[in-house]
Amino acid sequence: MTYPSKVSVIAPARLHMGFIDLSGALGRHFGSIGVALNEHVTKLTLTRAIERTINGPSAERADKCLSLMCQVLKVSDNLNINIESAIPEHVGLGSGTQMSLAIGMALNHFYQLDLSVRDIAALMDRGLRSGIGIGIFEQGGLVVDGGRGEKTITPPVLVHLDIPQDWRFILVFDSRGQGLHGKQELEAFKTLPVFPQKEAERLAYLLLMQALPAIAENDVFKFGAVITQLQQAVGQHFSIAQGGAFTSPEVAVAMQWLEEKGAVGIGQTSWGPTGFCLVEGVAVADSLIIAARNHFEQVDNLTFVVASARNSGGDVFVD
Repeated sequence: MTYPSKVSVIAPARLHMGFIDLSGALGRHFGSIGVALNEHVTKLTLTRAIERTINGPSAERADKCLSLMCQVLKVSDNLNINIESAIPEHVGLGSGTQMSLAIGMALNHFYQLDLSVRDIAALMDRGLRSGIGIGIFEQGGLVVDGGRGEKTITPPVLVHLDIPQDWRFILVFDSRGQGLHGKQELEAFKTLPVFPQKEAERLAYLLLMQALPAIAENDVFKFGAVITQLQQAVGQHFSIAQGGAFTSPEVAVAMQWLEEKGAVGIGQTSWGPTGFCLVEGVAVADSLIIAARNHFEQVDNLTFVVASARNSGGDVFVD
Protein backbone atom coordinates (compact mmCIF):
# COMPACT_ATOMS: atom_id res chain seq x y z
CA MET A 1 0.00 0.00 0.00
CA THR A 2 1.21 3.48 -0.85
CA TYR A 3 0.56 5.93 1.96
CA PRO A 4 0.13 9.69 1.47
CA SER A 5 2.98 11.89 2.64
CA LYS A 6 0.67 13.73 5.03
CA VAL A 7 -2.97 14.23 5.98
CA SER A 8 -4.21 17.52 7.46
CA VAL A 9 -7.58 17.98 9.17
CA ILE A 10 -9.48 21.06 10.34
CA ALA A 11 -12.29 20.35 12.83
CA PRO A 12 -14.52 23.31 13.78
CA ALA A 13 -15.75 24.19 17.26
CA ARG A 14 -19.46 24.30 17.97
CA LEU A 15 -21.96 26.04 20.19
CA HIS A 16 -24.31 23.62 21.90
CA MET A 17 -27.49 25.68 22.22
CA GLY A 18 -29.43 23.24 24.33
CA PHE A 19 -31.42 20.02 24.51
CA ILE A 20 -34.95 19.85 23.14
CA ASP A 21 -36.37 16.89 25.07
CA LEU A 22 -34.86 15.85 28.37
CA SER A 23 -38.07 14.03 29.36
CA GLY A 24 -37.65 11.01 27.09
CA ALA A 25 -41.44 10.69 27.11
CA LEU A 26 -41.61 9.44 23.51
CA GLY A 27 -38.78 6.96 23.88
CA ARG A 28 -36.07 9.28 22.54
CA HIS A 29 -33.78 11.26 24.80
CA PHE A 30 -32.05 14.61 24.37
CA GLY A 31 -32.26 15.96 20.81
CA SER A 32 -30.20 19.12 20.51
CA ILE A 33 -29.46 22.23 18.48
CA GLY A 34 -26.06 23.71 17.71
CA VAL A 35 -23.96 25.81 15.35
CA ALA A 36 -20.47 25.42 13.87
CA LEU A 37 -17.97 28.26 14.39
CA ASN A 38 -15.18 29.59 12.20
CA GLU A 39 -12.84 31.13 14.72
CA HIS A 40 -12.03 28.15 16.95
CA VAL A 41 -10.73 24.98 15.29
CA THR A 42 -8.61 21.94 15.96
CA LYS A 43 -6.06 21.78 13.14
CA LEU A 44 -3.56 18.96 12.90
CA THR A 45 -1.30 17.16 10.43
CA LEU A 46 -0.45 13.45 10.49
CA THR A 47 2.67 11.96 8.88
CA ARG A 48 4.50 8.63 9.08
CA ALA A 49 7.37 8.49 11.61
CA ILE A 50 9.97 6.05 12.90
CA GLU A 51 8.43 6.37 16.34
CA ARG A 52 5.26 7.94 17.64
CA THR A 53 5.38 11.68 18.42
CA ILE A 54 2.68 14.26 19.17
CA ASN A 55 3.38 17.98 19.39
CA GLY A 56 1.25 21.03 20.08
CA PRO A 57 -1.70 22.08 22.25
CA SER A 58 -3.96 19.37 23.75
CA ALA A 59 -1.26 16.77 23.03
CA GLU A 60 -2.32 14.64 25.99
CA ARG A 61 -5.88 14.36 24.70
CA ALA A 62 -4.59 13.65 21.19
CA ASP A 63 -2.34 10.92 22.57
CA LYS A 64 -5.29 9.13 24.16
CA CYS A 65 -7.35 9.43 20.99
CA LEU A 66 -4.53 8.07 18.85
CA SER A 67 -3.94 5.09 21.16
CA LEU A 68 -7.61 4.12 21.16
CA MET A 69 -8.12 4.60 17.42
CA CYS A 70 -5.00 2.68 16.39
CA GLN A 71 -5.93 -0.17 18.72
CA VAL A 72 -9.51 -0.40 17.44
CA LEU A 73 -8.54 -0.02 13.78
CA LYS A 74 -5.52 -2.35 14.14
CA VAL A 75 -3.11 0.05 12.44
CA SER A 76 0.40 1.18 13.34
CA ASP A 77 0.86 4.21 15.57
CA ASN A 78 4.33 4.96 14.21
CA LEU A 79 3.10 8.40 13.30
CA ASN A 80 3.80 12.04 13.95
CA ILE A 81 0.89 14.35 14.79
CA ASN A 82 1.57 18.06 14.77
CA ILE A 83 -1.26 20.08 16.31
CA GLU A 84 -1.25 23.62 15.01
CA SER A 85 -4.27 24.73 17.04
CA ALA A 86 -6.76 23.08 19.38
CA ILE A 87 -10.22 24.03 20.57
CA PRO A 88 -10.00 25.01 24.27
CA GLU A 89 -10.86 22.04 26.49
CA HIS A 90 -13.90 21.82 28.77
CA VAL A 91 -15.34 25.25 28.01
CA GLY A 92 -18.37 24.10 26.01
CA LEU A 93 -17.01 24.21 22.45
CA GLY A 94 -16.89 20.48 21.73
CA SER A 95 -13.14 19.96 21.98
CA GLY A 96 -13.29 16.24 22.77
CA THR A 97 -15.48 15.24 19.85
CA GLN A 98 -13.57 17.38 17.38
CA MET A 99 -10.18 16.03 18.46
CA SER A 100 -11.51 12.49 18.14
CA LEU A 101 -12.94 13.16 14.68
CA ALA A 102 -9.83 15.01 13.52
CA ILE A 103 -7.50 12.15 14.48
CA GLY A 104 -9.96 9.53 13.27
CA MET A 105 -10.34 11.17 9.86
CA ALA A 106 -6.58 11.64 9.57
CA LEU A 107 -6.04 7.91 10.20
CA ASN A 108 -8.89 7.03 7.88
CA HIS A 109 -7.36 8.88 4.95
CA PHE A 110 -3.77 7.95 5.76
CA TYR A 111 -4.53 4.22 5.91
CA GLN A 112 -7.30 4.44 3.26
CA LEU A 113 -9.88 2.72 5.48
CA ASP A 114 -13.00 4.11 3.76
CA LEU A 115 -14.74 5.02 7.03
CA SER A 116 -17.39 7.72 7.42
CA VAL A 117 -17.43 10.46 10.05
CA ARG A 118 -20.17 8.51 11.84
CA ASP A 119 -18.18 5.27 11.73
CA ILE A 120 -15.35 7.07 13.52
CA ALA A 121 -17.69 8.75 16.01
CA ALA A 122 -19.20 5.38 16.91
CA LEU A 123 -15.78 3.79 17.38
CA MET A 124 -14.80 6.63 19.72
CA ASP A 125 -18.12 6.59 21.64
CA ARG A 126 -18.92 10.15 20.61
CA GLY A 127 -22.52 11.33 20.41
CA LEU A 128 -23.68 9.49 23.52
CA ARG A 129 -26.01 12.40 24.29
CA SER A 130 -25.65 15.10 21.64
CA GLY A 131 -25.01 14.58 17.95
CA ILE A 132 -24.20 18.23 17.26
CA GLY A 133 -20.43 17.78 17.14
CA ILE A 134 -20.76 14.98 14.60
CA GLY A 135 -23.29 16.90 12.51
CA ILE A 136 -21.25 20.08 12.31
CA PHE A 137 -18.12 18.16 11.27
CA GLU A 138 -20.18 16.63 8.47
CA GLN A 139 -22.00 19.77 7.30
CA GLY A 140 -21.35 22.88 9.38
CA GLY A 141 -24.09 25.49 9.79
CA LEU A 142 -26.96 24.95 12.18
CA VAL A 143 -27.78 21.35 13.05
CA VAL A 144 -30.69 19.81 14.93
CA ASP A 145 -30.25 16.17 15.93
CA GLY A 146 -32.95 13.67 16.84
CA GLY A 147 -31.52 12.43 20.11
CA ARG A 148 -31.15 8.80 21.10
CA GLY A 149 -33.65 5.97 20.74
CA GLU A 150 -33.36 2.22 21.27
CA LYS A 151 -31.57 1.63 17.95
CA THR A 152 -29.48 4.80 17.79
CA ILE A 153 -25.77 4.45 17.11
CA THR A 154 -25.13 8.16 16.64
CA PRO A 155 -27.93 10.77 16.88
CA PRO A 156 -29.36 11.46 13.40
CA VAL A 157 -29.30 14.94 11.90
CA LEU A 158 -32.89 16.06 11.32
CA VAL A 159 -32.26 19.63 10.15
CA HIS A 160 -29.32 21.39 8.56
CA LEU A 161 -29.52 25.08 7.66
CA ASP A 162 -26.95 27.70 6.72
CA ILE A 163 -26.69 30.62 9.14
CA PRO A 164 -27.08 34.06 7.48
CA GLN A 165 -23.64 35.49 6.67
CA ASP A 166 -24.03 38.70 8.69
CA TRP A 167 -25.08 37.07 11.97
CA ARG A 168 -22.41 37.22 14.66
CA PHE A 169 -22.07 35.47 17.99
CA ILE A 170 -20.47 37.09 21.01
CA LEU A 171 -18.74 34.55 23.24
CA VAL A 172 -17.96 35.27 26.88
CA PHE A 173 -15.18 33.13 28.35
CA ASP A 174 -14.37 32.71 32.06
CA SER A 175 -10.70 31.79 32.43
CA ARG A 176 -11.11 30.54 36.00
CA GLY A 177 -13.30 27.50 35.50
CA GLN A 178 -14.32 24.56 33.38
CA GLY A 179 -17.69 23.02 32.67
CA LEU A 180 -18.61 19.58 33.98
CA HIS A 181 -17.08 16.74 31.98
CA GLY A 182 -16.21 13.07 32.23
CA LYS A 183 -17.38 11.35 35.40
CA GLN A 184 -18.65 14.64 36.83
CA GLU A 185 -20.98 15.05 33.86
CA LEU A 186 -22.27 11.49 34.16
CA GLU A 187 -22.95 11.94 37.87
CA ALA A 188 -24.65 15.29 37.25
CA PHE A 189 -27.19 13.72 34.90
CA LYS A 190 -28.15 11.28 37.66
CA THR A 191 -29.06 14.15 40.00
CA LEU A 192 -31.39 15.97 37.62
CA PRO A 193 -35.14 16.05 38.27
CA VAL A 194 -37.68 14.78 35.75
CA PHE A 195 -38.08 17.19 32.83
CA PRO A 196 -41.77 17.99 32.17
CA GLN A 197 -43.11 16.52 28.92
CA LYS A 198 -45.24 19.64 28.35
CA GLU A 199 -42.13 21.80 28.44
CA ALA A 200 -40.38 19.55 25.93
CA GLU A 201 -43.43 19.81 23.67
CA ARG A 202 -43.40 23.61 23.96
CA LEU A 203 -39.71 23.85 23.10
CA ALA A 204 -40.06 21.52 20.11
CA TYR A 205 -43.00 23.56 18.82
CA LEU A 206 -41.08 26.82 19.17
CA LEU A 207 -38.06 25.35 17.43
CA LEU A 208 -40.01 23.89 14.51
CA MET A 209 -42.44 26.73 13.88
CA GLN A 210 -40.47 29.80 14.93
CA ALA A 211 -36.70 29.32 15.23
CA LEU A 212 -36.05 27.31 12.07
CA PRO A 213 -38.26 29.45 9.80
CA ALA A 214 -36.56 32.53 11.29
CA ILE A 215 -33.16 31.27 10.10
CA ALA A 216 -34.54 30.59 6.64
CA GLU A 217 -36.02 34.12 6.53
CA ASN A 218 -33.02 35.87 8.13
CA ASP A 219 -34.90 36.99 11.24
CA VAL A 220 -32.30 37.06 14.00
CA PHE A 221 -34.74 38.40 16.59
CA LYS A 222 -37.32 35.60 16.32
CA PHE A 223 -34.58 32.98 16.21
CA GLY A 224 -32.86 34.53 19.21
CA ALA A 225 -36.11 34.69 21.18
CA VAL A 226 -36.55 30.93 20.90
CA ILE A 227 -32.93 30.19 21.83
CA THR A 228 -33.29 32.38 24.93
CA GLN A 229 -36.43 30.52 25.98
CA LEU A 230 -34.84 27.14 25.34
CA GLN A 231 -31.74 28.15 27.30
CA GLN A 232 -33.81 29.41 30.21
CA ALA A 233 -35.70 26.12 30.41
CA VAL A 234 -32.61 23.94 30.12
CA GLY A 235 -30.51 26.20 32.35
CA GLN A 236 -33.10 26.01 35.11
CA HIS A 237 -33.24 22.23 34.74
CA PHE A 238 -29.45 21.92 35.04
CA SER A 239 -29.12 24.54 37.80
CA ILE A 240 -29.05 21.93 40.56
CA ALA A 241 -25.91 20.43 39.00
CA GLN A 242 -24.07 23.57 37.92
CA GLY A 243 -25.06 26.05 40.64
CA GLY A 244 -27.44 28.17 38.57
CA ALA A 245 -28.58 28.74 35.01
CA PHE A 246 -24.96 29.64 34.21
CA THR A 247 -21.90 27.83 35.57
CA SER A 248 -20.06 31.14 36.02
CA PRO A 249 -21.79 33.92 38.00
CA GLU A 250 -19.63 36.52 36.22
CA VAL A 251 -20.66 35.20 32.83
CA ALA A 252 -24.30 35.34 33.97
CA VAL A 253 -23.92 39.04 34.80
CA ALA A 254 -22.23 39.72 31.48
CA MET A 255 -24.96 37.92 29.54
CA GLN A 256 -27.67 39.95 31.28
CA TRP A 257 -25.80 43.15 30.39
CA LEU A 258 -25.45 42.07 26.75
CA GLU A 259 -29.17 41.31 26.58
CA GLU A 260 -29.95 44.77 27.94
CA LYS A 261 -27.79 46.21 25.15
CA GLY A 262 -29.84 44.45 22.47
CA ALA A 263 -28.21 41.03 22.02
CA VAL A 264 -30.53 38.04 21.53
CA GLY A 265 -30.18 34.27 21.81
CA ILE A 266 -28.78 34.47 25.34
CA GLY A 267 -27.32 31.25 26.68
CA GLN A 268 -24.52 28.99 27.81
CA THR A 269 -22.96 26.43 25.50
CA SER A 270 -23.08 22.92 26.95
CA TRP A 271 -21.93 22.88 30.61
CA GLY A 272 -20.13 26.19 30.10
CA PRO A 273 -18.66 28.20 31.52
CA THR A 274 -18.75 29.96 28.13
CA GLY A 275 -21.77 32.13 27.45
CA PHE A 276 -23.01 33.20 24.03
CA CYS A 277 -25.42 35.64 22.43
CA LEU A 278 -26.29 36.76 18.92
CA VAL A 279 -26.43 40.05 17.02
CA GLU A 280 -26.97 41.04 13.40
CA GLY A 281 -24.10 42.74 11.59
CA VAL A 282 -20.32 42.91 11.99
CA ALA A 283 -20.39 46.58 13.00
CA VAL A 284 -22.95 45.92 15.74
CA ALA A 285 -20.90 43.02 17.08
CA ASP A 286 -17.63 44.98 17.08
CA SER A 287 -19.23 47.96 18.80
CA LEU A 288 -20.84 45.79 21.47
CA ILE A 289 -17.59 43.93 22.12
CA ILE A 290 -15.73 47.20 22.71
CA ALA A 291 -18.46 48.41 25.07
CA ALA A 292 -18.46 45.10 26.96
CA ARG A 293 -14.69 45.09 27.39
CA ASN A 294 -14.80 48.62 28.75
CA HIS A 295 -17.72 47.91 31.07
CA PHE A 296 -16.15 44.74 32.51
CA GLU A 297 -12.52 45.83 32.44
CA GLN A 298 -12.20 45.24 36.19
CA VAL A 299 -13.31 41.61 35.85
CA ASP A 300 -10.01 40.01 34.87
CA ASN A 301 -11.34 36.51 34.26
CA LEU A 302 -13.80 37.49 31.51
CA THR A 303 -12.91 37.59 27.81
CA PHE A 304 -15.25 38.77 25.04
CA VAL A 305 -14.84 37.42 21.50
CA VAL A 306 -16.79 37.81 18.26
CA ALA A 307 -17.41 34.59 16.31
CA SER A 308 -19.07 33.80 12.99
CA ALA A 309 -20.98 30.70 11.94
CA ARG A 310 -19.18 28.22 9.70
CA ASN A 311 -21.50 26.98 6.97
CA SER A 312 -19.24 24.10 5.97
CA GLY A 313 -18.01 21.05 7.81
CA GLY A 314 -14.57 19.80 8.69
CA ASP A 315 -11.83 19.80 6.06
CA VAL A 316 -9.46 16.97 5.15
CA PHE A 317 -6.42 17.56 2.92
CA VAL A 318 -4.38 14.64 1.57
CA ASP A 319 -0.91 15.17 0.06
